[in-house]
Amino acid sequence: MSAITVIAYAVDKRAARAGRPRIAEATLHALELLGGWPGALVAQQLLRHKNAKVSYQLVFWLVVAIHVAAWVVLAQRA
Repeated sequence: MSAITVIAYAVDKRAARAGRPRIAEATLHALELLGGWPGALVAQQLLRHKNAKVSYQLVFWLVVAIHVAAWVVLAQRA
């Protein structure tokens, strides 16, 4: 899922530069929520994409926190 997310970020970055229609932020966040958040983190740094937009980052880090919390809960039950 991370690889798909990186590709989505790259496509969106290219579209932004070319002035073409973009991938919706909700779609990028959905990919992150489905497990692609590590790829999103890498893409944000490598592509310098979506890393300065505060509103986007708030949702992104909320998604990361949800994943971390889920892993903590699962680890405690094991």
